[in-house]
Amino acid sequence: MNILKLSGVGAKRAHSLYTAGISTVADLLNHFPRDYDDRTQVKTVAELSLDAVNTIRGIVATDPETATLPRKGTKPLNITKVIIKDHTGTLELVWFNQPYLKKYFKKHGEYIFTGKVRSMHGQRVQMQSPEYEPCNENELSHARIVPIYTTPPQFSQKTFRALIHQALEASNRTAGQAGNGENEAFIDHLPSSIRKKYNLCNRKTAICNIHFPESDELFLAARQRLVFEELFFMQTALLQMKGATTAQAGILFDDVDMKPFLRTLPFSLTNAQAGVLADIAKDISTGGRMNRLIQGDVGSGKTAVAMAAAYLAMKNGYQAALMAPTDVLANQHFMQCRQFFAPPGFETVLLTGSIGAKARREALAKIQDGRAAMIVGTHALIQEKVEYARLGLAITDEQHRFGVNQRLSLTQKAMSDSVMPHTLVMTATPIPRTLGMILYGDLDISIINELPPGRQVIKTYAVNSKYQQRIHDFIRKEVEQGRQAYIICPAIEASQEEASETAAAKAEMKNVIDYTAALSAALPDMKISCLHGKMKPTDKQQIMDDFKSGCIHALVSTTVIEVGVHVANATLMIIENAERFGLSQLHQLRGRVGRGEAQSYCVLITDTKNDETKQRMKAMCDTADGFKLAELDLELRGAGDFFGTRQHGLPSFAIANLYRDMDVLKEVQVTVVEMERLEISGEEEGAIKMRIARVLDNTLGGVM
Repeated sequence: MNILKLSGVGAKRAHSLYTAGISTVADLLNHFPRDYDDRTQVKTVAELSLDAVNTIRGIVATDPETATLPRKGTKPLNITKVIIKDHTGTLELVWFNQPYLKKYFKKHGEYIFTGKVRSMHGQRVQMQSPEYEPCNENELSHARIVPIYTTPPQFSQKTFRALIHQALEASNRTAGQAGNGENEAFIDHLPSSIRKKYNLCNRKTAICNIHFPESDELFLAARQRLVFEELFFMQTALLQMKGATTAQAGILFDDVDMKPFLRTLPFSLTNAQAGVLADIAKDISTGGRMNRLIQGDVGSGKTAVAMAAAYLAMKNGYQAALMAPTDVLANQHFMQCRQFFAPPGFETVLLTGSIGAKARREALAKIQDGRAAMIVGTHALIQEKVEYARLGLAITDEQHRFGVNQRLSLTQKAMSDSVMPHTLVMTATPIPRTLGMILYGDLDISIINELPPGRQVIKTYAVNSKYQQRIHDFIRKEVEQGRQAYIICPAIEASQEEASETAAAKAEMKNVIDYTAALSAALPDMKISCLHGKMKPTDKQQIMDDFKSGCIHALVSTTVIEVGVHVANATLMIIENAERFGLSQLHQLRGRVGRGEAQSYCVLITDTKNDETKQRMKAMCDTADGFKLAELDLELRGAGDFFGTRQHGLPSFAIANLYRDMDVLKEVQVTVVEMERLEISGEEEGAIKMRIARVLDNTLGGVM
């Protein structure tokens, strides 16, 4: 059933839903709540809890009022106020840029409101932007456990919740009617033997009770069923991928004397690096296809191992290609490869979207006729026009920035359909074992768990914005000693949609444009520049080149510099609004300094005082172990937010949490291994294959 058949879904809302991947009623019902509010406890004014979400029943005591406040440089702010009362007192409610509410609320009318209550400078109490409903309506939002969704644009929680309810009613009406296709969300793809073994409820019960739980018991049963299902089909799909890879023939490489290349490195390999290189040498000497992940902490030397593997491939007469997620990182790899591969006679070429037409034609020609032995680039490496002469090794850097399909697209640029190039993947993001089972289930994993000798621990501090002047002094001190600094902001420029009306409600998000101007004014004798994702690739590269050469003292940037960028002279990393980043992302950013001989520092700035933020900032200050931080990040934030944002390469889980659902994941893995011994009908086997195909297409990026 198309989503347009639901009441209230017009062209704009349909487009919003389509953009979110929702085109049918089944898609909508598989868009599960991200959280729940317990609104069964309706409070009085006297019982309200400050800085918490409350539900209250009250009578409108005065006619609603609206006011418009001018704001410099942006649209005026419209404020709507309503005073409500009960037998214990009165409460002020405010909404921003919703002037139509003045006509909605009627004096003496009784309503239920849910929202956060704040103390306004200690003078009065105010509930801001609450949800609302008349008491005499049978609504979905109050006096019950209420689902909270990640809503597409054009939808409030209230309207999206109503749409879900309407979709459930439509599906229930058509359930059991053969051939109508309108109750697809209720179709059960899990074999009955598996449901029976783990006492899992049917899908219809699960879908209904995950959205609007009838009881705690039914909610828990619904979640258990849906988590098991999601992990089961994801794990089965990955196992199928790994089996297909293992069965493929790979290029058989001869042994190569690596000593000439290793002598060109400015350091000796650590034991961990040597161990990973041994894993690679073993893989490529068996006749099978290597499909290996190198996982290591920031600065552990993954790139050196990858370059050694490329040398091995080139000495065997094959090309090696390295795909990086950004132009900046691709340029850096290009310069390193050219430095180390020119002496033994291997030509390195660069292929990115930002190089000129002439340079692109020359690079494509050299790749096609084999003159280019080492090819470095971005997504441009997998474009249709790129033809490789003898691709033997495909390397992907920072794999979590790419989809599985993009990684495989590079390996499919093979010289032969029967023999595939070897695959090597790198990531500097430490992945907890549980997450690795899903994210890299199709790969063999090697871990570099040792840092090169001489790497200093980066001293890390967490402070609030009151330290701004001391931070400016710190930047000046480092620059006067000949060092450089990074400052990271979460936004590029100030949002035009900000409607923050009170100092108490403000948690100002720093942006690159304004911060650069303010820092330049505070430190007028220093060269300060900015870098962000909206800049042209050539401009970004010029900024990075100037920073590396020392022409820029302080670089204000977004997380575009998060991975791989190497400037040994940078000793100070300042991260504004640190609460907005995941621990693993903070650790990645911190790893941009500490690459030279001088002591380096990381300063985390946040004014957020909740317990989780305090715990995360303390962890950053207490440990430099990326794996420990990753485990804590997964525990606190869940798999979907593990990288700070949902990266393209991370399977998007609708409901599973790989930290909380560890026991379910273990059950799933046992079940997948024992599949052949389970009683599964031909019809059920077909359903499994259909669901796996959907996982591979939608979740992993269409790789089969």
